[in-house]
Amino acid sequence: VQLQAFGGGLVQTGGSLRLSCAASGRIFSRNAMGWYRQAPGNQRELVATITAGGSTGYADSVKGRFTISRDNAKNTVYLQMNSLKAEDTAVYYCNVNPPVLAYWGKGTLVTVSS
Repeated sequence: VQLQAFGGGLVQTGGSLRLSCAASGRIFSRNAMGWYRQAPGNQRELVATITAGGSTGYADSVKGRFTISRDNAKNTVYLQMNSLKAEDTAVYYCNVNPPVLAYWGKGTLVTVSS
């Protein structure tokens, strides 16, 4: 079962995007979820995570700008990205946290232009 992320696109510096990712109830209900990203030439990194109970955590690089949330009724996790910077350009993925190899989907490309 691959988790598919949606909502990427091209945005100018300072703009906003909202990503979403739906999962099956079996995957979603009991697991912490995470948003990850991979920029060209870089390793994939965890940028935001949310536990089943709603506690959140963020990478220092996005703290104060990104907000992760989850809708348990829809089995969906979101990433609201504000004040986007060129260095946020990457392919964004969702997965459980810690990630499961089989759940990686194609990701969604976010491109921030200056």
